[in-house]
Amino acid sequence: MTTEETHIPATQEPANAPGRAEIPVEGRAGADVASGANEFISWGARSDVGLVRGHNEDSFLLRTPLFVVSDGMGGHAAGEVASSIAVETIGERAPGTADDVLLGAAVEAANASVIKAAEEGVGKPGMGCTATAVLIEKNKMAVAHVGDSRVYVLHHGTLVRITHDHSYVEELVDAGEITADEARTHPSRSIITRALGSDPDMYADHFSLEVNDGDRIILCSDGLSSMISDSEIESVAVSSATPQQAADNLVSAALTAGGADNVTVVVVDVLDDGLVDEVRKRIAKSVAGIAAIIIGIALVVALIAFTFIRGEWFLGINNGTVGLYRGVQGSFLGVPTYELVGTSAVNVSDLPVAIQDQLEQGIRVNGEDAGREVINSYHQQIDEEKLRAAEIAETARSETETPADAPEDAPANTPQDAAPEGGQEEQPAEEPEAPAPEQTEQTGAESQDGGE
Repeated sequence: MTTEETHIPATQEPANAPGRAEIPVEGRAGADVASGANEFISWGARSDVGLVRGHNEDSFLLRTPLFVVSDGMGGHAAGEVASSIAVETIGERAPGTADDVLLGAAVEAANASVIKAAEEGVGKPGMGCTATAVLIEKNKMAVAHVGDSRVYVLHHGTLVRITHDHSYVEELVDAGEITADEARTHPSRSIITRALGSDPDMYADHFSLEVNDGDRIILCSDGLSSMISDSEIESVAVSSATPQQAADNLVSAALTAGGADNVTVVVVDVLDDGLVDEVRKRIAKSVAGIAAIIIGIALVVALIAFTFIRGEWFLGINNGTVGLYRGVQGSFLGVPTYELVGTSAVNVSDLPVAIQDQLEQGIRVNGEDAGREVINSYHQQIDEEKLRAAEIAETARSETETPADAPEDAPANTPQDAAPEGGQEEQPAEEPEAPAPEQTEQTGAESQDGGE
């Protein structure tokens, strides 16, 4: 299937040829201009009837993030009908995301709508149009395309055409028979090999590609690409600060070069491709995942530690007495890792010094029952020590009361041996015999002699 688009020959001359006055676009009758921006993209568009045609058959759609350009064919009051039906249908059927398959299906639905409209008497039989659509979602751009309208991407100052013309001259270029510059002035450049409006089985080219911050996307009808070369498009696009300025300057360049056809240009700048935010989210997600893993491990460790602590028992000091504790002596983050389970009347001071030192550090026991048994043993030990001390004290007291040097078998004192209180022995009351006087005197004399 081929469709011929009417073109009026124009003398081709570089837009920047010496002495050529640039044709301004501001204030031109019938011009259609629109622009806008959001946090991700900004855009500008201009459509002009040109310097030769009597009316504008081009249509464009700016329905963020969808952008469409359609170049009508079929003569007066027909091409513009076809192009307007096409952009309206694509706008209704386009997906909400950058899905090129669904976007291509929307273009194919537009083809059916144009055919149906012609059958129902809307427009003219044989009317048709091109359709070039892009849908930009962060760093992904879906493209669907039929005809010879084009999509360019200006990336780091270099212009790249990403669509393939469905035209006879493009086939000649592909075959190497003519160059791209020769195709712009070739007599058969108006023959379109695929378009909307005639073939119910028409299919759209569709694909996706990545775009990045700073990229500039240009959609245009052949009223631009047939007037100036790709290198000139690149030069104007690079030197224009905003999308609207770029659209205006490109239309002006096409008019300056002859304006032989309607010219429509839509320019979209990528401000934020979402990659930084995506990386930030990915990092946050990774950090959250790592944190979750760490928290999970910490919880498992805490559970194990809690289980271990709950299974430990020890004896320690509780206000000067021996206490039974559950857990491990110490604290974690200022929280004690033990609890008092049982008290006792065992005074720590009553225990040996070695045991007192051990209680200061905590004496580990194998369970509550074992701990209570140890406390009972302390009770018993203290009681035994007290009993032993009492026995020793009693023995010492008994020894003090009995003289240490008295013979165990000494006989009792007889009355004769007992001394009277005056220290003199008591004599029996017998009357002494009166001695003879002589004897008495003699004895006294003897006594005196002895005394001498």
